[in-house]
Amino acid sequence: MPQQPPSTPRIAAGAVDLSALKARATRPGPTSPAGSTGSALGVNAEHRGAAPAGGESDGSNPFVIDVTEATFESLVIGTSMQVPVVVDFWADWCEPCKQLSPVLEKLALEYGGRFVLAKVDVEANQRLAELIQVQALPTVMAVLGQSPMPLFQGALPEAQVRQVIEELLKVATANGISGRVALRDTDAADDEDGEEPSLRYPEAFDALVRGDLDAAELGYTEALARQPGDPEAEQGLARVMLFRRVSAADPVTVRQAAADRPLDVAAQCLAADLDAADGVVEDAFQRLVDTVRITAGADRDVAREHLLSLFLVAGSDDPRVATARRALAGALF
Repeated sequence: MPQQPPSTPRIAAGAVDLSALKARATRPGPTSPAGSTGSALGVNAEHRGAAPAGGESDGSNPFVIDVTEATFESLVIGTSMQVPVVVDFWADWCEPCKQLSPVLEKLALEYGGRFVLAKVDVEANQRLAELIQVQALPTVMAVLGQSPMPLFQGALPEAQVRQVIEELLKVATANGISGRVALRDTDAADDEDGEEPSLRYPEAFDALVRGDLDAAELGYTEALARQPGDPEAEQGLARVMLFRRVSAADPVTVRQAAADRPLDVAAQCLAADLDAADGVVEDAFQRLVDTVRITAGADRDVAREHLLSLFLVAGSDDPRVATARRALAGALF
């Protein structure tokens, strides 16, 4: 079992004691949506992003998922083998929850896939809350390597929440869990009707988003062997390669190396990979365009080819790619 970070008392200051609110639980027991399985980080009804003021998610944050009793095992327990999952137990009537949720959601976005935030509405999932023995709201726990860890209760200030997250990530690294989840771009994934696009290779996609890069690579490679040049398979394989490159990278070391050695193409490429994996695609593109501009010969070719690989990650229909292509042409000619 993973080493655990320190936890706070059972009922903390600033938390709402559920034992005093039993009368509010007038709804019937939770009903689980049928067939609600699959990856939390893929394209499905359970992944909706994070609302700005707490409550259910609205699609604006790709590292936040809504979880039910039916999906807790597949979405939380399963994902915890690749990255820590921070679980936020909340209710609509809980005022401290409305203070804490935006802080957790902000940090989930800031850390860019180093942990996933799972939100559980205790009103809609009363049995799950009872099984986990949630006694106050908000309650925040983590699941790491399938093992639960109590974190804290109550609406802590952002600085304290950040300290808890940092400690959790240290524990995760010590237990060999230091990856980063690969997520779809929520701004581009939905079509004009608001419906999510179908996937031609769902098994490979699910493998990618749960962090099984070997299975994802095999799925997309086989797809390309059957249909060379398939855009979805090419993009999927490019994303696999990206997350392989950044999986063991230390962001501080990589970014410092890139700052110290602007002509070091390898350092610039890895820093661009981190930017892309963190969702800062424009920065990744600009870094490599600048590298192309100030290098020559083989170094310039390496930077250019690496930039093209990141174009595949983003997808040809991403408007940022078209902008970067124009910038690349200017740098080359």
